[in-house]
Amino acid sequence: MGCSCCSTRCWLITGSVAGAVACLLGVILIPVGNTVIEDTVKKEAVLEKGTTAYENWISAGAPVYRQFWLFDVQNPDEVVANGSIPQLQQRGPYTYRTRYIPKQNITFSENHTVSFVLPAEAVFEPSLSHGFEEDKVTSLNLAVAVYHAWANMFIESSKSSLFLRRTVRELLWGYTDPMLKRTLGVFYPYNNTYDGPYGVFTDGSSFPPFLDKKKALYFFSSDICRSVSADYDGSVDLKGITVYRYMLPEQTFASPTVNPDNKCFCTNYEATKNCTLAGVLDIKSCKGFPVFISLPHFLHGSPELLDTVHGLNPNPEEHSTYLDVEPITGFTLRFAKRLQINMMYGPSKEIKILNKVKENTVFPIVWLNESAALDDETAARIKNDLFARIETLEVVQISLIVIGAVVFVLCLIGICIQERRRRKIIA
Repeated sequence: MGCSCCSTRCWLITGSVAGAVACLLGVILIPVGNTVIEDTVKKEAVLEKGTTAYENWISAGAPVYRQFWLFDVQNPDEVVANGSIPQLQQRGPYTYRTRYIPKQNITFSENHTVSFVLPAEAVFEPSLSHGFEEDKVTSLNLAVAVYHAWANMFIESSKSSLFLRRTVRELLWGYTDPMLKRTLGVFYPYNNTYDGPYGVFTDGSSFPPFLDKKKALYFFSSDICRSVSADYDGSVDLKGITVYRYMLPEQTFASPTVNPDNKCFCTNYEATKNCTLAGVLDIKSCKGFPVFISLPHFLHGSPELLDTVHGLNPNPEEHSTYLDVEPITGFTLRFAKRLQINMMYGPSKEIKILNKVKENTVFPIVWLNESAALDDETAARIKNDLFARIETLEVVQISLIVIGAVVFVLCLIGICIQERRRRKIIA
């Protein structure tokens, strides 16, 4: 009987020690496991050859599409003859696949920046479009918009029209202007050209891992010739992966009186009402011709912008730019970059077609949505390669703690019960 009690007591003591060790091991694994995960993620998030971040950055992992909506003027004759407000109708989307050629001339610098050029190509995708490239649209005469500020008499003598009817292909990618005898287009030249070179810390395809919701993300956008910030807006589910959604703050396109950082984007004091007009950035010095960038339909812009043209309906849901970033790795898994290209025309006594124009008008030509999102295969790989390992480690940690604690407590209770029985026997 004594040997049996001793044997049971030994087993209980051994079990309690083993339970305590297992519980302690589970607790120790928490910081150790977190450190291992953090080191692994940081290693793969560095932009250098051989890392996951580099492979995703050099070439888009998912198809990137640019959708274009063009503004078709419904009353061009009334605008010229009576100075009527232009009535616009949105046409599109006309969808093109872009960014399918890897970045080139990649050079890493000692100041932790990387320079590169991005080949520019666009292939029309009829199945994703609402219309065809040969659809005709009545839009602002680009020659008048570009040159009226310094070539008034030339425009008048050439008898150019304020509005021209062109195909979607011509407006986007270029046509030969009869007045200037040269090619004009909103995005001309584009195909067989290069975007860059640029030297940047990040272009928005990835960010430092382990994101802090309270900190803004900064990246460079060549479309608006500047670095911009994006603020955390909330968490969303993307194919079973929790991502942080970041959106451009309203101050990105605020007037210089509100956001002094935009002062250098106000060079046309007449068009911007002495730099008090919100919602548009003058990027002439960057692009080489008078163009104003805004959010689609003048979202977050001054009311005056919507007073000079009719047919626009700004909608934050459809017209905002956002990034969906996986917070552990810092990889951008989905994005939608939405911008509007505008040009300006105004009253002129010397030019007949502008005689009836009542005020300077920032005229929308086209707005675009460049977007991409990870596919099901990539989502499954991310979940298996990253989150499955993290979840497995967490299960092991919790299991060791719970099982160890349960075994320790049960053995401790057993020891107490046995000790009470022993005392009764002695008594």
